[in-house]
Amino acid sequence: MSANVDLNNRPAPDTVLTDIADYVTGYQVNSDEAYQTARYCLMDTLACGILALKFPACTKMLGPIVPGTVVPNAVRVPGTDHALDPVKAAFDIGCMVRWLDFNDTWLAAEWGHPSDNLGAILSVAQYMPNMTMRDVLTAMIKAHEIQGCLALENSFNRVGLDHVVLVKVASTAVATQMLGGSYDQIVDALSHAWVDGQALRTYRHAPNAGPRKSWAAGDATSRAVRLGMIVVQQGQIGYPGVLTASKWGFYDVSFKGNEFKFQRPYGSYVMEQILFKISFPAEFHSQTAVEAAVQLHDQVKDRLDQIEKIVLTTHEAAIRIISKTGPLHNPADRDHCLQYMVAVPLIKGNLVAEDYEDDVAADPRIQMLRDKMEVVEDKRYSIDYHDPDKRSIANAVQIFFKDGTSTAKIEIEYPIGHRRRRAEGMPVLEAKFEAAIKAHYSADQAAKIIGLFKDSKALDEMSVKEFVGAWV
Repeated sequence: MSANVDLNNRPAPDTVLTDIADYVTGYQVNSDEAYQTARYCLMDTLACGILALKFPACTKMLGPIVPGTVVPNAVRVPGTDHALDPVKAAFDIGCMVRWLDFNDTWLAAEWGHPSDNLGAILSVAQYMPNMTMRDVLTAMIKAHEIQGCLALENSFNRVGLDHVVLVKVASTAVATQMLGGSYDQIVDALSHAWVDGQALRTYRHAPNAGPRKSWAAGDATSRAVRLGMIVVQQGQIGYPGVLTASKWGFYDVSFKGNEFKFQRPYGSYVMEQILFKISFPAEFHSQTAVEAAVQLHDQVKDRLDQIEKIVLTTHEAAIRIISKTGPLHNPADRDHCLQYMVAVPLIKGNLVAEDYEDDVAADPRIQMLRDKMEVVEDKRYSIDYHDPDKRSIANAVQIFFKDGTSTAKIEIEYPIGHRRRRAEGMPVLEAKFEAAIKAHYSADQAAKIIGLFKDSKALDEMSVKEFVGAWV
């Protein structure tokens, strides 16, 4: 017998798959804080999607693949008149909510945006009969938890893979369950999510940063719905050793032979700890730097030509992902540049999505300030970033002038969207939501949509179709 013949005994499913299936099918969420935060998350995520509809680069990605396609029992896309199949609707909703880089964030060994999963959740919840918004909120909590717990100790970016792999895995788990999938079918669908070739981070980093990063989550959520349907409706089998198979499994092929590590069991921790992007549509590692720059604006706005240098003190993850020099080629390049995101508010006192467009970027003062910036790491910031009891995202900005004077060093450790600033942040988040809705809808429809969130019990009991119908 040849020594090279593989032994064909099919293994039991990998524990990572069964642990997720156990959680999705068996865990009862009993955290009032998680549900309340999920309601804020739903509000904010949809607001981000509505804001994105102002940008033609986003809206041209939406709608049926073949124009004029008529779909029975169609899924609606909030803020539009599109009526789509659940796979394309998941793409469209996921694309909208991620387009402006303004929805919630999770920072750990891996980064990501767990509200990206709403694309799959809201699509399938419309497609399946008799689902309520409580079902949507529960699925959101669980998708956040799966994505976030996988991210706590496992860095996919360090092996060149994009964080949307975790969106696909989390969305596949909850979408398959919502589609009526059994425990075994959830395990099978999850194996398909891992066996896919995963997206590279090429489109997020210099010198190749581009707009795919704005629709990558939509791509992941639509793929998750498709995989769930392939397993539940077409009866496709799974691949139980997808992670651990020697030579051919994910660990050996894509993770340098390392197995996943876990900090904590699945519960409702991630939703309770989630970071909201409230004030600025900017990559989250920069949020406190932008806030510091806004505070410094009045002191420097009339002295820009007198600046000698600008010192940006930050943490290792920010340096690795968003610190860049040289030309910035498009809006997606600019909203992943720490120096650009600090320069704009120093000049104008704010940072909005339109500030990444070509007309604003042409202001020569932005490049002048970028050229004067020094980026340095504070080791304490990097340590506290990973501390589960702190989870800080600290930055500091200090301006030095040619006459030898300087501003104070403005240090901010926790952005307004952090759990430690919930009381301060939630009224601002509600204002962000209401402004987005009022700018897109008529006064009567805007009032109706805003009113949906005034009574949490009524919202929980509302049918998904009624809820989404208010947004069409």
